[in-house]
Order: sequence, then C-alpha cells, then structure tokens
Amino acid sequence: MISVLFIVQIVLAIFITILVLLQKSSSGGIVNYSGSNESVFGAKGAGGFLTKVTLIFGGLFLANTIALSYLYIKQRESTIMIDVPTLTPSTQAPTAPTAPSAPTIPTQKAQ
Repeated sequence: MISVLFIVQIVLAIFITILVLLQKSSSGGIVNYSGSNESVFGAKGAGGFLTKVTLIFGGLFLANTIALSYLYIKQRESTIMIDVPTLTPSTQAPTAPTAPSAPTIPTQKAQ
C-alpha cells in the first residue's frame, strides 16, 4: 500500500510541476512556446483553468502526503521483534560464571 501511494506521490509531483510551468507568469514560462493556448482554453487563456487544476492536484498531493505519513508511522510502530520469543528465568544463561573445580590427583592401588 505504501509503495502504491509513493508512486502516486511522484506522479502528482510531476503533474504539479508541469502545471506550474504551463501557467502564465511575468516571464512567460513554457506558455511562450505554445502559441495556441488561448484558442484551446478560451479567450482568457489557460490562467483560470490551470489555476483550478493546480489547486486540485495540490490538494491531492497534500492528502497523499498525510496518508503516507500516517502509514509510515503505523509501520514503524510494528516491529519484527514482537515474534522473537523472550527468555524466561528457567532458560536464561547463568549470570555469573562458575569457577572450575580443582583437578584431583589420581591414586594408585597397591597390588
């Protein structure tokens, strides 16, 4: 689920970038290279339409960002260490090592 939302996030970022570049600015942007944008979007040009579409995509981007952050937090709360069995006092290793006993001297039997 997170990977799908992450791909949607990338696609939305690309669309928003393209929409912002298409909008008319003081320097013109990409709109200068397309001479027929007034005829496609009406007499006023693409200003109002592109602004509304950019606002919609921005809202989708914001909602997707919130959803991704929520899912990342939920994923971080779960861990694989939950499935690892814990040691009980009967199965734990001794806390202090025991000293080895002194070697015994073998005795010979009389024959």
